[in-house]
Amino acid sequence: MKPLLLIPGLLALACATHAAPVTYDIEPTHTYPSFEADHMGLSYWRGKLNKSAGTIVYDKATGAGSIDVTMDLASIDFGLDAMNAWARGKDFFDVEKNPSATFKGRFAGHRSGAPNLVEGELTLNGKTRPVTLMVHHIKCIQHPMLKRDFCGADASAKFDREAFGLSAGKDWGFNMNVNLRIQVEAVAKE
Repeated sequence: MKPLLLIPGLLALACATHAAPVTYDIEPTHTYPSFEADHMGLSYWRGKLNKSAGTIVYDKATGAGSIDVTMDLASIDFGLDAMNAWARGKDFFDVEKNPSATFKGRFAGHRSGAPNLVEGELTLNGKTRPVTLMVHHIKCIQHPMLKRDFCGADASAKFDREAFGLSAGKDWGFNMNVNLRIQVEAVAKE
């Protein structure tokens, strides 16, 4: 009879061990935050940041976790060299003064066991404001070459760039809202 009493305890221990959060390094060659911003109400300019780094802590069993990402603003890429140079300069990002942007957040709003929100703060241009990411998709598999856990997600958000002191073009009719799209892949630390 005593061995039967041990079974629930062993099962609880096994579940607790299985449900442990895992820390993932963001895979920089598969993660490119992209954005689109209004151009005088005529069209949208689209671009991406080619360099980012950070970590994700994720508990697949509960959907809990956190994100800490740093984006290199000098890596901005509109596909137009003159626009890239302007965005890096003193009239916009001023990358000599503010070389990076950061996002730190926690998973929230779970749907079918997976998070569908990341509630956090974006620091850009020396200002920190709340930004909530909508998680459209998240999936984890074993990396086929590294043989470690590998997760990927797709998320989006909108923010007002003027709230970060980036109001260039407002007087010419530019809308200050920016649509942000993030695809991210991350591999479990060894």
